[in-house]
Amino acid sequence: MRIVLANCNCRREGGIETYLDTIISALHEAGHDVALCHEINEGAERALIELPKGALSWCAKDLGVDRTIAAVREWHPDVIYSHNLLGVELERRLLDVAPAVFFAHTYQGTCISGSKAFSVPTPRPCSRRFGWGCFLHFYPRRCGGLNPATMLSLYRRQANRLALIKRYKIVLTHSMHMRTEYIRHGLPDDSVLTVPYCVKPLPAIEEDVRSANRTKISTQGEWRLAFAGRMDFLKGGSLLLKTLPLLRSRAGRPLRLRVAGDGPCRQDWEVTASRIRHSSPDINIEFTGWLTEEQLAPLFDSSDVFVMPSLLPEPFGTVGVQAGFRGLPSVAFDVGGIRTWLIDGVNGHLAAGDPPTAEGLVEAIVKCLNDDDHYLNLQKGAAMMARRFSVERHMQDLLKILEAVAHPK
Repeated sequence: MRIVLANCNCRREGGIETYLDTIISALHEAGHDVALCHEINEGAERALIELPKGALSWCAKDLGVDRTIAAVREWHPDVIYSHNLLGVELERRLLDVAPAVFFAHTYQGTCISGSKAFSVPTPRPCSRRFGWGCFLHFYPRRCGGLNPATMLSLYRRQANRLALIKRYKIVLTHSMHMRTEYIRHGLPDDSVLTVPYCVKPLPAIEEDVRSANRTKISTQGEWRLAFAGRMDFLKGGSLLLKTLPLLRSRAGRPLRLRVAGDGPCRQDWEVTASRIRHSSPDINIEFTGWLTEEQLAPLFDSSDVFVMPSLLPEPFGTVGVQAGFRGLPSVAFDVGGIRTWLIDGVNGHLAAGDPPTAEGLVEAIVKCLNDDDHYLNLQKGAAMMARRFSVERHMQDLLKILEAVAHPK
């Protein structure tokens, strides 16, 4: 097959681009021709999505939409595989070139802000169907900014995006939660499919992840927690920090939390962490900044539990599976698609997520770490669950779907 992958950027900004980097290589190795159509080339400090030697790439910002579409047509693709386009014009034109498949990595077309969460009076997931009623909640629930022009612009963009998504032959999702989300927004049941997601193990020295941390709890005096992600309000880092004194009281031992990542809330989180350190000297909190995939592996290997305190309904939660490949159990609020990979009592524990509370998060962490035998079983479960999201399994399903769309019988 000749497959055009479409995305906003050609550089690795986050999980979507990491996914594209992985499957482009896998598609090429399987004997398919691939090309990349993207809107921008921004963020020179970030690595480019790697393309096979000789593969074509078109940037709409450089060429303009007309020339980009003409170049794609000239390449004669069998199928378009679309991901995270921001501008509706390029997407609309691409849908006229060849049959197309859309992967719903995020809440495109189903939420005015894209977060699918309310911020006030307390952060919690939003279960509303996208529509005019969103205007009634935009200000009081702080779904976005306070500018009415911004509100209207966001609404129009998401409404246009939902209309375009309904034109795809197939919409793929990585969780039943996301499949349900699109079906209730008017897509036919048989056009929305869930496939096991594609998560590569972190690059590190080969080892048996099932036994990597086997003696942690019994040999360490402190409980060691890890967080990795973007530092914004709905990722829950502030709530996690505020749980630490309560967790210290429940655990009866020192705590260490290492926070990997960056974002707009980092300064506020560091101020909160400083106050906690001052009042509780046996709570150690370290901010590492962004870590490469190679640097994440040793962070996970030297931690007892990975905490994903997201207050928004994560569509999936890739980093939790990456931790699982290292044999690291996870704790998270039971929101969105997290249940796809985090099974309570198997590879970690879930806390009630509507609303999320500090007490619930503490209870889930204690369940993970309070019993050595249970913890060892969670480690084994973490490695077992992670293997369900292999590149090989994902590619088997993906190729069948792309082939059926490109060459319908």
